[in-house]
Amino acid sequence: MAADPKKLFGKRLVQLRKEHGWSQEVLAWESDLARSYIGGVERGQRNISLVNICKLANTLGVQPSELLKFEETDEK
Repeated sequence: MAADPKKLFGKRLVQLRKEHGWSQEVLAWESDLARSYIGGVERGQRNISLVNICKLANTLGVQPSELLKFEETDEK
């Protein structure tokens, strides 16, 4: 069974956030989103909207498509 894309997205967001050396709090502040929301996205519990994908990409200084560059695995 294919992995949950919400979880894959969350893992990719964690990777990009950590490349900046940022905590969830810093990413939330810089992107004008709640820290609890960022945490939920990173855990794959939130179905993030396109608007918020674009906000996060802008904050991280990447194209929105960078957030969708994840490898699909058989993890659940």
